[in-house]
Amino acid sequence: MKKVLHTMLAVVISAGIGGTAFAADGASFTDIPRDHWSYAAVDQLAKDGILEGNGDGTFAGDRAMSRYEMAAIIARAVNHLQTANPADQALIEKLESEYAVELKNMDTKYEALNKRVDNVMLSGFVRAKYDNDATDGSGERDNNKHFYMDFEGKMRVSKDWDAHFQSETRKGYTVNQSWRKGDTKNDDQNGTFQRIWVEGHPGALGVTVGTKWWGYGFQNVPFGHAADGLQLDTNFSKDWNVKVFYLRPRQGDLVTMPDGDSTTIYGTNITGKLGHKVDASLTWAGNKNYNGRDGNGNQMMSSMGAVDLKAAVAKNLNLTATYVKTNANSYNTSKEYRLDYKGTDLKKPGSFGMYTRYIDFGKYGDASHDDEWGSLPSDVKGWIFGVKYVPYENVEWETFYSDQTRNYSGLDAGMDTRAKRHLWRTQIDFHF
Repeated sequence: MKKVLHTMLAVVISAGIGGTAFAADGASFTDIPRDHWSYAAVDQLAKDGILEGNGDGTFAGDRAMSRYEMAAIIARAVNHLQTANPADQALIEKLESEYAVELKNMDTKYEALNKRVDNVMLSGFVRAKYDNDATDGSGERDNNKHFYMDFEGKMRVSKDWDAHFQSETRKGYTVNQSWRKGDTKNDDQNGTFQRIWVEGHPGALGVTVGTKWWGYGFQNVPFGHAADGLQLDTNFSKDWNVKVFYLRPRQGDLVTMPDGDSTTIYGTNITGKLGHKVDASLTWAGNKNYNGRDGNGNQMMSSMGAVDLKAAVAKNLNLTATYVKTNANSYNTSKEYRLDYKGTDLKKPGSFGMYTRYIDFGKYGDASHDDEWGSLPSDVKGWIFGVKYVPYENVEWETFYSDQTRNYSGLDAGMDTRAKRHLWRTQIDFHF
């Protein structure tokens, strides 16, 4: 293992002194002191093709090399120890012994560097997205044609704790989308680190605290938005996990309630296996700060219950079903059913998946579901048909069509409450 570390660090240290070299007078390298015994050894290894210089008969240019630089060169030779002839093997081992202290220091520095690199993981994707979105005679909407980047970082704090950040940047290419401070709808996509949180597992307890995107249920219908909050979770059996959460939303309708106050969502989620091919998720949540009516006199939710089921119904065919009900006095249920055939694998070009979804969302039928870039608003029902495909490794293309109808009347003044929506969306994601 140490020989491998020697070699890897030597490549970094001596990256600027690579390339075969022979001096004009027959000496392999002119910057190695001839009065040191290692000169003859390095000279012979160079002539045998074990060592290489920088192309002008030197390793370090017009100056003599330090012992540390010499050790870096020898570390490269160690990599050839097993394939060298017996005479060269003896020379390499003798040089390795002479520069043992410097080689050990190289190992220490490499291991420290390796730990620092392993402490940070960066990931995300860049997306190009286009919508053709029309609602009856109202014409095409231009606010969802954009380039977008999700950039996430995970930093190891200790064996029990990780720190995270997430930055979102969105730039429209048909309208001006330079977000303004105070724009509560879009201010979370201005290119800053909008979300920062920590995750830990002290013992059997999982802890998540900070600002992040939170989703509950298999389809994020009970709740799916960014929020400040705290979550505790633990496995109470081999196949079942329970979470308790306390969140203050930063996205969606709950950011500001009709009375002007912000709200807090609190509750619990239990997820696990019902059988070999069936998974279940149960969610209950309450709305702490508001239990009143909206501007149209409709009772809004102060509590909610949800059940999600996911089953493998046949080979390559999976069904997911979600049902949510709140205590609002009307428009108080949300349902989504999804059927998936196969699926994509970012590491396998040519892999693909197809899906169909049926949605029926009440205006107050859930706490605040993920609207998936506006394609799943409240107060609509309809169908979605889509396909995903991986043309290249870590590149995924998706296209879908959605036919939707507004569900109820009297919710938004001045709008055709039975308007039809026809949405075509295509997007391509480049994951890194």
